[in-house]
Amino acid sequence: MKIHKEGILIIFIVLTLVTTLNLAMYWVVKSPLLNTLVAVGSAVFFLLVVWFFRDPVRAFKPDNSIINCPADGEIVVIEEVVENEYFHDKRIQVSIFMSPLNVHINRYPVTGIIRYARYHPGQYLVAWHPKSSELNERSTIVLEDPDGHIVLVRQIAGAVARRIVTYAVEGMQVEQGGELGFIKFGSRVDLFLPLDADIGVEIGQKVKGNQTLIGRWKDY
Repeated sequence: MKIHKEGILIIFIVLTLVTTLNLAMYWVVKSPLLNTLVAVGSAVFFLLVVWFFRDPVRAFKPDNSIINCPADGEIVVIEEVVENEYFHDKRIQVSIFMSPLNVHINRYPVTGIIRYARYHPGQYLVAWHPKSSELNERSTIVLEDPDGHIVLVRQIAGAVARRIVTYAVEGMQVEQGGELGFIKFGSRVDLFLPLDADIGVEIGQKVKGNQTLIGRWKDY
């Protein structure tokens, strides 16, 4: 199993800590049962951390007619809203909630140029809270594809997630399906699309980055 680069340091730190704990238990605590329980518990914890940072190989062929899924998780919002940071007009918001068990790599929904990239410090409301898109720690990325379609992607920290990583830089040319960033330990990704976009997912649907079709452009 491939491990994402964002997890290498954390996995090393966790391995060091659990190894130190188990050695200390072995030398200080003379209870075989307690030592066994601690060993099993720390091994499970370590494996969960490794699993969180997995980077599955997914074949993907870019297609300018579609809006690619940017994250693994569950569709929790599909609604018409006013987007106030960049567009200042009505858009269709599609939100994906990522639990700690999901792959947490975020991907570009379209091929194009990054027109806007901003990081915003903020609160840590639960990721499914209606105001989390506006109040939580977040990064906003706006992309324009070769046909002039503009998509806003927002990475949002949750109650557990406290670290948003974004690779996007304004002016950068990116490819659909490429890595946009990573959110550590539970979070959400919002897409803001034109009102005429043909949405292909529904509330409650489980989705996967680079595998699920979020929608298609109306002019294709």
